[in-house]
Amino acid sequence: QLQLVQSGGGLVQSGGSLRLSCAGSGFTLDTYAIAWFRQAPGKDREGVSCIRSDGSAIDYNHSGQGQFTVSRDIAKNTAYLQMDSLKPEDTAVYYCAARPNLCTPRYPNYHTWGQGTQVTVSS
Repeated sequence: QLQLVQSGGGLVQSGGSLRLSCAGSGFTLDTYAIAWFRQAPGKDREGVSCIRSDGSAIDYNHSGQGQFTVSRDIAKNTAYLQMDSLKPEDTAVYYCAARPNLCTPRYPNYHTWGQGTQVTVSS
C-alpha cells in the first residue's frame, strides 16, 4: 500500500523559512515523482513544485521563481520542500502527492496523497 506521511509546517513570520517533509512507503522515490501542491481557503489546489523519479525538479510557482526548492533523500525515501522568503499569500494547506516517474501540475493525475499540513505566514 502506497502511503505518504507529511511533517513540518506551522506558523512563521513574513520573510521566514520552513521545510516540509514527505515520507513515502510502499514505493521508492527513484521510481515515483513527488509533487507539492497547496490550497488556500476558497481557492483551487495549485502545483508548487515537483521532483521526478530521475531526481530532476520543476518549479510550478511561477509567481516566485526560486522561492521553493524541492529535494529528496533516497536513503530515507523522503522528499522535502524548502520554502524561503515566505509571504502571507503563501498561507495554505500544503500537500505532497506521488505518481509514477513523471511530474504534472494537474492534481487529478495523482492518486496517492499526504495528509496535508498547514502553513501560516503572518505579516
